[in-house]
Amino acid sequence: MNKLQELQQSLQQHEVDAAYISNFEDIQYFTGFGSDPIERVLALFVFPDADPFLFAPALEVEDIQKSGWPYAVEGYLDHEHPFQKIADHLRSRHRALHHFAIEKANLTVGRLQALQAEFPAATFEFDLTPLVEQLRLVKTSDELEKLRAAGQEADFAFQVGFETVRPGISEADVAAEIEYRLKKRGVMEMSFPTLIQAGAHASQPHGDTSARKIQENELVLFDLGTVHEGYISDASRTVAVGKPTKQQQAIHEVCLEAQLAAQAAVRPGITAAQLDQIARDVIIKAGYGEYFIHRLGHGVGMSEHEFPSIMEGNDLVLQENMCFSLEPGIYIPGVAGVRIEDCVRVTSAGCEPFTHTAKQLQIFG
Repeated sequence: MNKLQELQQSLQQHEVDAAYISNFEDIQYFTGFGSDPIERVLALFVFPDADPFLFAPALEVEDIQKSGWPYAVEGYLDHEHPFQKIADHLRSRHRALHHFAIEKANLTVGRLQALQAEFPAATFEFDLTPLVEQLRLVKTSDELEKLRAAGQEADFAFQVGFETVRPGISEADVAAEIEYRLKKRGVMEMSFPTLIQAGAHASQPHGDTSARKIQENELVLFDLGTVHEGYISDASRTVAVGKPTKQQQAIHEVCLEAQLAAQAAVRPGITAAQLDQIARDVIIKAGYGEYFIHRLGHGVGMSEHEFPSIMEGNDLVLQENMCFSLEPGIYIPGVAGVRIEDCVRVTSAGCEPFTHTAKQLQIFG
């Protein structure tokens, strides 16, 4: 049974007449066709006892038909009202549609209201989001192969970055060289904009790569990833340019100890909250607890931030072939920021990391 059939079975169990998948990543997950429609409407409609159909901008229809999608595709032109056409297609296939399921974490209010206007007597209460999260949670062998390949691309990206980094070069120039070399290698998409942050700039964990020039005796944080056949890599390393100070070395050592402790603890049966606490305890014990200001990790797959969150309060029990990041960080304002991250797969007895670049403090320049 494939994932689309599992979804149909769940709809039948919950007595749902039609499911509206609006998240373009979830559409790719179920159909194999990937596209971000931006402001246009791309929708997958799934039924418990009938074939699904894709509704798409007319300019996408040919690509969908060539993608291997075996079911109907309905297109619309930019000047046409998409939800009127959707309603027409739904009514032509099904006489009675009383109970719709929607992705409440994704569907906009405006689009929900447009569909409600076409089916005023129907309910739209069933939330697909948790159901789809569960379907995507445990990866298949095919998904794992793509995640491994993306991890290999990230390792190459680190190699390029480490060859490039030196005093006087800008953060932006290091990022540009990484992305240029990846494109030369045939890797055309990053999972997010490559992040290079040096010195005190790295104390902003959601900062951006800037034109700031890297100085002698600074730590430099690399956070990067690629997309391989729809699946992503996400990894972080922190290195030194020139001679690191004792404080810089200490921060890195503590962060590395926390990351390795969490990675060693991964196994089926442990909870997400317990894993977060293992890493957090190392950092707290070393006196840097107030500077670890985010969760330990997040799920990965077709997106760099998927369900589940590896964090305090999440009692989800980990299972084999769940995949997520382990990325403790220490961010001291005005001083430095360190993050060390691998994404891993839960195995029967531990975990398999997708990236293998050395994590010990490396010195360049």
